Amino acid sequence: MITLIVLAAGKSTRMEGRNKLLAEVQGKPMIKRVVEAALGSKVDEIIVVLGWDEGRVRKVLADLPCRLIVNREFEKGQSSSLKAGLDKVDPSSAAVLVLPGDIAKIDSRSIDKVVNSYIRHGGTIWVAAHNGRHGHPILIDKRLFNEIAQITEETHGLKSMIKKHKIEIRLVEVDTDIVLRDVDTPEDLHRLTST
Repeated sequence: MITLIVLAAGKSTRMEGRNKLLAEVQGKPMIKRVVEAALGSKVDEIIVVLGWDEGRVRKVLADLPCRLIVNREFEKGQSSSLKAGLDKVDPSSAAVLVLPGDIAKIDSRSIDKVVNSYIRHGGTIWVAAHNGRHGHPILIDKRLFNEIAQITEETHGLKSMIKKHKIEIRLVEVDTDIVLRDVDTPEDLHRLTST
């Protein structure tokens, strides 16, 4: 069993008061596009971690077969959301994929490439990449779940944990830069929706 955790709790601090996850991308709210891509992939379980603006995000996802959980400590940053999601992962899950909710144009095919590489070759960390640049999703084997449970923003969260295991990282090259493109600012959103 493989679980995908969508991180959707952040405050969109650089979006001038808007919740980026509710912004329209290709005719639907960004977060809905991301979760639908996950649902179209081979993963067995999808957990979406909500936080800021929980009510409106929940409403957008209400008709989708995913588990919605709330991180009451979302102000502590992405690490706290990942740990909240990990806490709800099915105990039989062999690995988790981590996918921020603002990787707006992610597709099922890119997610499946990461999953297939892990199923075929094993290993502890697989990262979707484009031309050698690390993107998302990131797949982490169960052997590292205890380490994820210890991450904090103060110690640079998942990034520092992955750095610590850099010799174990295997890249999954995908033929599109969508795995690299997140949305932090109104300019990012404009660039994304105009291409």
